[in-house]
Order: sequence, then C-alpha cells, then structure tokens
Amino acid sequence: MTAEHAFPRRVGTVEGMEEDPTTRELRVAQIRRESAERKDAEQAPTEDAAEVHGRRAEKTAYLRERLEDRAEAERDAARDEPEPES
Repeated sequence: MTAEHAFPRRVGTVEGMEEDPTTRELRVAQIRRESAERKDAEQAPTEDAAEVHGRRAEKTAYLRERLEDRAEAERDAARDEPEPES
C-alpha cells in the first residue's frame, strides 16, 4: 500500500501541510497522558498502583512513538507529492 492510500488526503487540506492535524492532536494527547501517568506513578500510595501507572506510562510512550513515526511518514509523503499543474 502506498503512502497515498495509507493516509488519504482529506478535502480542504492545505497543500504542503507537513502533518495531518489529527496525528498532531493524538501525539499531544499521548504526551499529556504519559506525563500524567508518570506523575501518578510517582505519587501512588502503593507499589501496585505505582506499577499500574508505570505500565500505562510505558504504553502511552509506545503509542506516542508510533504517532511520531506516522507524522514522519506524512511529512515524507507531503514532500514527495508532485506540484499540482496550473
């Protein structure tokens, strides 16, 4: 599957946009979740609760990394797109 099919262009997007706004929003949400879970792990009242929050933080870090990969692929695809003919 080509990048064009993997990340279809939405109507109304701006030419040359480096990253899909949805991807950006998801990355920001994962960063916030990761930070909150790490803080909760530090402040957890029990070791078990700290482990649960630690695992959640690891999961959100993994998801954030995958979203960063997706954003990079979107930027690459945007650079590789031919200029529209006038």
